[in-house]
Amino acid sequence: MSADPKTIQVSGKTVSYHVAGDGPDLLMLHGSGPGVTGMANFEGNADAFAKNFRTYILDLPGYGKSDAVEGQQDLASAEIVIGFMDALKIESASIVGNSFGGFVGSRMAAMHPARVSKLVTIGGLGFGIFGPFPNEGIVLLTEFAEDPTKERLAQWLRSMVYDKSIVTQELIDRRYAQAMEPKTAATTKVMYSRAQMEGMGKFLEGPMGIKSIEYLGSIQCPVLLCWGRDDRVSMLDRALMPMRLIPKCELHVFPQCGHWAMIERKAEFESTVLAFLSRAE
Repeated sequence: MSADPKTIQVSGKTVSYHVAGDGPDLLMLHGSGPGVTGMANFEGNADAFAKNFRTYILDLPGYGKSDAVEGQQDLASAEIVIGFMDALKIESASIVGNSFGGFVGSRMAAMHPARVSKLVTIGGLGFGIFGPFPNEGIVLLTEFAEDPTKERLAQWLRSMVYDKSIVTQELIDRRYAQAMEPKTAATTKVMYSRAQMEGMGKFLEGPMGIKSIEYLGSIQCPVLLCWGRDDRVSMLDRALMPMRLIPKCELHVFPQCGHWAMIERKAEFESTVLAFLSRAE
């Protein structure tokens, strides 16, 4: 894929993306957090998927060169991605979503079932049962959102992975530079401020908490949950409720792996996901 992204207008908003390959359409949606972009999450996987699919790697609203949106971010982002598909005349696509990108993909699959043929998520999706909210990785992310220093960013990045050697100084510097871009910094603040996390915690622990996952039962396409056994951002128990609520849902757990299965277990992730996406249902 080229270094420079393409851009397209969707509902008056700029959406940036990379595209390569031929075949059935596949959208790859990145996670949230400081300095993230579509290519930051999926650059290492792009070639493997582009061999089999027309592969689009998007920058979600408020990240990379994509304009921010207001409102509940997963819902608003889902509508932007649907608009992106409309603009490019993509009738239906498979989706691979890391963390927040998985939430966005799940909203799309529930609200627009004809547009999502298969859904793969990497951590994040679901409802924490045994672990506290927020857990370690989100606490560190909130600390960065409130006081964005390079040291706090490095702490958060190390919570994302099992193998800490992945967090090099080059990665820290690159992600920090992108994180401090004003639009990206504002998006991080909107999603992960202390006030936002405290409000979400009260919502999830109260009687309305079930509302956050009841939509999962509307997802009718095949779903593959990919999870790192050692995920400290979204603990593995979050997978239990989706496994029960989504009719065609399966789970693959990668050992010695944190929140970035597509990076830490690159070969295993690619082979597992390509097999799932290519399988006749």
